[in-house]
Amino acid sequence: MASQTSSLPAQAEEGFKDAASYDAYRPSYPPEAVEKFLTNLKVAQQFDAKIVELASGTGKFTELLAQRPERFLVKAIEPHQSMREKLVQKDLPGVEVVDGKAEKMPIADEWGDACIAAQSFHWFATPEALKEIQRVLRPGAVFGAIWNAEDYNKPKSWPATTKWEQKLNDFVYSLYDGIPRFRHLKWKEVFDQQLPATPLQVIKDTFTDRLPRFSLPLGEDSVKWTVWLSEEALSLRLNTLSQIALLKGDKREAYLKLLKEILQGDDVERNENGEIAVHGITYFIWTDRI
Repeated sequence: MASQTSSLPAQAEEGFKDAASYDAYRPSYPPEAVEKFLTNLKVAQQFDAKIVELASGTGKFTELLAQRPERFLVKAIEPHQSMREKLVQKDLPGVEVVDGKAEKMPIADEWGDACIAAQSFHWFATPEALKEIQRVLRPGAVFGAIWNAEDYNKPKSWPATTKWEQKLNDFVYSLYDGIPRFRHLKWKEVFDQQLPATPLQVIKDTFTDRLPRFSLPLGEDSVKWTVWLSEEALSLRLNTLSQIALLKGDKREAYLKLLKEILQGDDVERNENGEIAVHGITYFIWTDRI
């Protein structure tokens, strides 16, 4: 059953319904990336800072916030019922789990010192969400989004480390269902749409409350990483991608056959335990609330 406030795409509602598997097999975030990210959000070393976390999911990033020495006060907003329940079970210190969505948050005006969307902003990159994020942040606060992107789930313009990961990336792209994910980079457009095209448009926007809400250009940084996964663990991680999780019948059989063939490639690096080197990047952006 969906949350009363949920208006999630069916692909997200169904693709992430196995919250336990998502929590078990999705990766956490490298410490180096987390430190850089929070520093750019101006909350590293800021004790008792108030953080709004959007689409917290099962709490992969929320856990890292709760472990920080700054003793952050976190409002974790999550519309997906099973994911929210999984996060509640963790009973993280300083974290209040809230049923809500990016376009309508049950949070007071200018409450937050920062707002974070981890592995999620592409689902709600809309002018309505930006307006609401601006509302809940104090002036000068920072909004940031962060993603883990394995080479098989990267944007097309990013080079893959290996041929087998590129082949898998090509397959993931073939599953496009009309709903842009991080790898499509469509989420960036919502920031560019803030800019008026002409001086006349500036005047119109002034009277219609459509002036830019966040600064440009976006701040950007990234951290590369490699993890070693067994074939089973890699398959389980791949299945946390909503489009793969939703494959059924013949389509799933064809996917599993392709995955097996790809992993037999001569450029698949394995360690002494037979685990596969999986490459990826943690990419993050930040922008000041105007």
